[in-house]
Amino acid sequence: MNTMSNQKRKYELKARAAHQDQTRQRIVAATSELHQEVGPARTTVAEIARRAGVQRLTVYNHFSDERELFAACSSHWRAAHPYPDPTPGLEIEDPGDRLRAVLAGLYRWYRTNAPMVANLQRDRHLLPALDAVLTRTMDARFGELARTLAAAFTTKGTRLKAVRAAAALALDFWTWRRLAEESLDDNAAADLMVDTVRAAAGG
Repeated sequence: MNTMSNQKRKYELKARAAHQDQTRQRIVAATSELHQEVGPARTTVAEIARRAGVQRLTVYNHFSDERELFAACSSHWRAAHPYPDPTPGLEIEDPGDRLRAVLAGLYRWYRTNAPMVANLQRDRHLLPALDAVLTRTMDARFGELARTLAAAFTTKGTRLKAVRAAAALALDFWTWRRLAEESLDDNAAADLMVDTVRAAAGG
């Protein structure tokens, strides 16, 4: 009898855990959808709960603060929209061609995911918790990529800080957005930014 009772309890605990995980995933998915549609700053807990089919208290029970919710939402969205892999581009020997290849992939990714990225970058200055998540994820990734790309341009006498700044500018979402608004396609935009970085490197 005790064995059957223990097995039943284990089954109930597993079922409860699975239900809790499903509820959490619905909340995260609903939050991600709203972030893309209206932006994090305009997303309310009430609307998250309505869309996820739960009570507001359920949202708070699963996520104790904004940073925890933003981090979960960020992981969920990036799993569905992974950053472009710069590895093939970084294997190119010529620094300009290397940068051009990386930018071409990144700019295509920006074009595909512009609504979400624009909302996140716009609202991060209004939401410290969101800013902290983006600093740890997107900023860290592109910051390291900028340093790697800039290093390929550096020779004796090169202004390293200027090259890094130009590379970071080339990788920035708002740079791509501005160039797209000027009717440059992604390849033309990448070419222009390669010229900019070359100029910063002194040639």
